[in-house]
Amino acid sequence: MAAEPPKGEPTNSKEAVAQAAAKKAAQDAMVEEKYQALVARLPADQQAWEKVLQANLGNGFYLPIHKREKIAGHSTAWDFVQDDPKLPRVLLIGDSVSRGYTQAVRKALAGKANVHRAPANCGPTASGLKNMDAWLGEGKWDLIHFNFGIHDRATLAADYTQRLDQIVQRLQKTGAKLIWASTTPIPDNPAQKQTAESIIQKNALAAEVMKKHAIPTDDLFAAITPHLAKLQNPNDVHFTGEGYDFLGAKVGEAILVLVK
Repeated sequence: MAAEPPKGEPTNSKEAVAQAAAKKAAQDAMVEEKYQALVARLPADQQAWEKVLQANLGNGFYLPIHKREKIAGHSTAWDFVQDDPKLPRVLLIGDSVSRGYTQAVRKALAGKANVHRAPANCGPTASGLKNMDAWLGEGKWDLIHFNFGIHDRATLAADYTQRLDQIVQRLQKTGAKLIWASTTPIPDNPAQKQTAESIIQKNALAAEVMKKHAIPTDDLFAAITPHLAKLQNPNDVHFTGEGYDFLGAKVGEAILVLVK
């Protein structure tokens, strides 16, 4: 006679899936409860920032991560920034690479600038046109450092140029100084229909747009390329911690030139 499974242990794969789903739902509920309790204790301006993040990060990926990091007390790129009114306000706009170097930029510019970042993985230029007003918020910016490229690798050249031009025009209306960041290299990856050449092409198109509007370029592509073997994750568009520190230092240097 076969032994019965221990009490509570699933007897088949369907039960195992159901138990795993129930466990995840319980964990998510606990995180949500702790997050809401934490937010309720925050000052009004920090509560307002959390609402901005909730509206912009999306429920599927970044917002759940943010909530877990928040209740764990971890510092992230989306930390609330308490401005020093004597320092210039800087906004970083970009995708996950930009998110990766945000804290390194803050470290590089500590005591020299208030460094904020857009409340999103800003994705492609299409998202930039749709969400820019929300990302800019209501405050005055002294400088905006921005990039769109990796998520536009399959965007038609004409569409990319037109959208980027429209984004520049919107950013110019803020009165802030602008710096374009060239898009960092990506590896060839046939499985994801991803080519290194696509970024070279997008950077060339972006260079023409920036030349038209007389906007300086923080050439992160050129800066990081000689160090990819050491600083970029294997077969990935993202970078190691040391890589993000390197990029953050470069961004900080570029910003300081214009906000001194």
